[in-house]
Amino acid sequence: ATETELKAIRDVPKVAFAVSLGGNGLRKTTSGSQTLIYKDVLTNIGQAYNSETGVFTAPVRGVYYIRFTANAPTDFPMSAVLYKNGASIQLIAHEQPSGEGSDTASNGATLLLEQGDTLSMQLWHNTQIWDNSNHHSTFSGFLLFPM
Repeated sequence: ATETELKAIRDVPKVAFAVSLGGNGLRKTTSGSQTLIYKDVLTNIGQAYNSETGVFTAPVRGVYYIRFTANAPTDFPMSAVLYKNGASIQLIAHEQPSGEGSDTASNGATLLLEQGDTLSMQLWHNTQIWDNSNHHSTFSGFLLFPM
């Protein structure tokens, strides 16, 4: 029984990713939403995050913890919106303009994902997000346990 339990623990997929927009600049949209592609890959255990498309694909059915942060100057609205399977809005970080300086917002949740479900971040119409090499705007997640 102990050997069976140990094998089950060893066979649990390892899934964890942490990425940031990176670069050194502002992303802004005034006509339609756009997918945020996080190019700076800090961790991608299990290779479930695609840095070319900005999409995380759940490799197994399970409960995942997902978190994101957004940073931008406060002279224009900021947003970061989590989409599941390209349509369903799951979580949002949104701030209205508030003067000089910059602002940061974050959100996160535990989500039940089916194998093949996808998660991506979108920048909403008429909003902005900013990042640099200090990784202010991030997207991350990990598998808590398979189901």
